[in-house]
Amino acid sequence: MAEAARLPASPEIRARWDGFAFTADNEAQAKVVVGRYPPGRQHSAVIPLLDLAQRQVGAETNTQGWLPIPVIEYVARYLSMPYIRAYEVATFYTMFNLAPVGRYHVQVCGTTPCMLRGSDDVLAACAAKGLKKGHSTADGLFTLNEVECLGACANAPMVQINDDNYEDLTFDSMTAILEALARGETPKPGPQVDRQTSCPEGGPTSLPEMATANHDYRNQW
Repeated sequence: MAEAARLPASPEIRARWDGFAFTADNEAQAKVVVGRYPPGRQHSAVIPLLDLAQRQVGAETNTQGWLPIPVIEYVARYLSMPYIRAYEVATFYTMFNLAPVGRYHVQVCGTTPCMLRGSDDVLAACAAKGLKKGHSTADGLFTLNEVECLGACANAPMVQINDDNYEDLTFDSMTAILEALARGETPKPGPQVDRQTSCPEGGPTSLPEMATANHDYRNQW
């Protein structure tokens, strides 16, 4: 799995993002987040504020969002913390993008459970639609990355696209998701087979009456 791309603070990046500041709505939200922590502990808000900043960049660029270095510097100043501390957080968590991504950031889990359940087919479906790992498509619509475990092993293989998980995937269902996104539609997230969350396929196999009501089994014991 390739290391995530990072963009330096080039003159072009500086020219575009040195003037970054939270919008009025995001400023109000940032104050709420910082207010959750005791005085002197505002550094603890760095993760939600970096996420807030990334989403604002995404809204401004019609992408999933990323964190130019001037934006990280802004968050560090906002929290009165050394820039390097904010940069350490941004580079540690894969939820933060340090280079531009597409409108849809497709993150395919390639860890063992997903690999055994067919993540290669998911990647093949992406490749068939012109997606290449570590790159964005020419139209700027998709960025593809292979990532470590995303925590939905029971429903493997799965991908995370922006804020949504798509699970129990096959070559065909992954293809259908990409085609729907390209048409501007919103595919149904979660399992792509007949199951609710991580329940068995086809419905519960034990205590089935509990699926619809708080059934009392005591007279059957």
